[in-house]
Amino acid sequence: MITANNQTQFRPQLHFSPKDQWMNDPNGMVFYEGEYHLFYQYHPESTVWGPMHWGHAVSQDLVHWEHLPIALAPDEHGAIFSGSAVVDKHDTSGFFAGKSGLVAIFTHHDTIPGTDQIRQRQSLAFSMDRGRTWTKYANNPVLTEEALPDFRDPKVFWYVPGQSWVMVIAAGDYVRFYKSPNLKEWTYTGQFGLGQGSHDGVWECPDLFELPVDKDVNNTRWVLIVSIGEDVNFPEGSRTQYFIGAFNGDTFVPEECPAPLLWLDHGRDNYAGVTWSDVPEQQGRRLFIGWMNNWKYANIIPTANWRGAMTLPRELTLATESEGVRLHQKPIRELEAKRRNKVDRAAFELSNSEITITDGDLFEIIAEFEIGDALDFGLKLRSSETEETVVSYGVQEQLLYMDRSRSGVTDFHEHFACKHSVVLKPENGIIKMHIFVDRSSIEVFANDGKRVMTDQIFPLSTLAEIKMYAKDGTVRVKSLTIYTLNSILLD
Repeated sequence: MITANNQTQFRPQLHFSPKDQWMNDPNGMVFYEGEYHLFYQYHPESTVWGPMHWGHAVSQDLVHWEHLPIALAPDEHGAIFSGSAVVDKHDTSGFFAGKSGLVAIFTHHDTIPGTDQIRQRQSLAFSMDRGRTWTKYANNPVLTEEALPDFRDPKVFWYVPGQSWVMVIAAGDYVRFYKSPNLKEWTYTGQFGLGQGSHDGVWECPDLFELPVDKDVNNTRWVLIVSIGEDVNFPEGSRTQYFIGAFNGDTFVPEECPAPLLWLDHGRDNYAGVTWSDVPEQQGRRLFIGWMNNWKYANIIPTANWRGAMTLPRELTLATESEGVRLHQKPIRELEAKRRNKVDRAAFELSNSEITITDGDLFEIIAEFEIGDALDFGLKLRSSETEETVVSYGVQEQLLYMDRSRSGVTDFHEHFACKHSVVLKPENGIIKMHIFVDRSSIEVFANDGKRVMTDQIFPLSTLAEIKMYAKDGTVRVKSLTIYTLNSILLD
C-alpha cells in the first residue's frame, strides 16, 4: 500500500514530522533565548528504527519548525538514546566560563564488549551557541549502574528547595532518582513504582513536574509521567500513564497508595511524551508533546520516505474531579494562528439522521452536544463512500469512542483497525468535543481536555467530508464552530 503519493498524501500538515527517514521519541525539549528546542530519536539512514541519533528542530511558536542538523551522533560509547536538556543558568557544570548554556543529558546505549549484553549509561553534551553545535563531555559516561541493563531516558531539572539538579530515570519497570550539584556527579536518592501503576511493559521516558491544582498556586501537586514500552501484550500497545503526588527532594510519593491507574491519552498513538524545560515563569504553562505512533506497528505504517510524527503540543493542567486530582490537556493557543475560514452554525437538532457539514482535509471542530434521547451521536471524519473515522458518544454507557476500523489503509497490522473508548460523563447534560483533523491523524479533546484521544489514520480517498449524525433518537447540537486550517508547511 506504500506508494510515492504517500510521501505527500499522509504527510502531516499541522504536526511536526522529519524531513525524511525514521523519527520516534521527543528528547531534550527546552526553551532558551526565545526558541523552543525539539530534539528527537532519529535514524538518518532508514525509515525503520536503527542506530539512534538526536535530530533537532527549533521554533518560536511551537507551530512552525526549522529543521537543524543532527545534534548528537553515535560514538565510542554507543548510540544516543532518549534524554533531556536544561539551561545551566549559573554554570554549575563549569562548561560555560561563568555564563549560561545548554546541557543535554542522555543515554548512551551499547553492549558490553565481548558480549551481547545491553549496557545503558548516562552522558552529557553541552552547547555554547544556542544549541547549534554540541560538544560531548570528555569524561562520559557520568552515571553507570552495572546491575541495570534497562537504565535510560534521564529527565533532569533544577530543584530549587534543594539547590540541586534532580534526575528521574527509568530502570526496568520502575524509576530511580538521583541528585547532583553540577550535572557530572550523581547520588542515588530513591525509587518509585514497584507495585504501582501498570507493569505490562518496560517503563520509559519519565518526566516529573509540579503544577497548581485548579489554578491555585498555593495548592500544588507533582505529576510523574511514565510510558509503557513495546513489550506490551495488551491490545492498546505502547501508551503513557501518570501519577499524582508529592516530591520531597529525594523521591516521589503518590497521593494514593496504591496509586490509581491513570492514562494520559486514551487513543492509540501518543507515546513517550515529555514536557519542555525552562519555559519562562511568566507564561505559567507546562507544555507537552508526544510521539504520535505505537510500537505495535511503528515500523510499518504506510508512509513512504519518512516515518513518525509528533502530537500537537498541549498545555497540561491539574483539576479536581469527583475521583480526585487529574491531569487535563488542551491544545496550545498558538495553533489559533492557523485558523483560516470560520463557520458557525446556530443550534439545531438531529433526529435519526446524518448531515454533511463540509469537506476538506485540515480542520478544527468545536462542538457542544446537549443530550436528548439519542443513544448514539457524533461525527464522521474524512468520510467518503469507502472510508471514515468516527468520533461518537454512547449515551447509555457514557463512553466516548474513536472508530478507525474503516479509516483507510489498515491492513498493515492486525490491531490497527479498531474501535476504542474512554468513560466520559456529561457535564450538565453537555458533551463537548474539540477535534483536530489532519491528513493522517485525529486528536480529540473532550469536555475541556478531561479526556483525550489521539489516533493515526491513513485515508486513501481524496474525498474528505465531515458528517454529523444521531441514531436512535434526537440530540441537540447546542453550538458548532468549524475552522479550516492552514498548513504549517506553507508559511
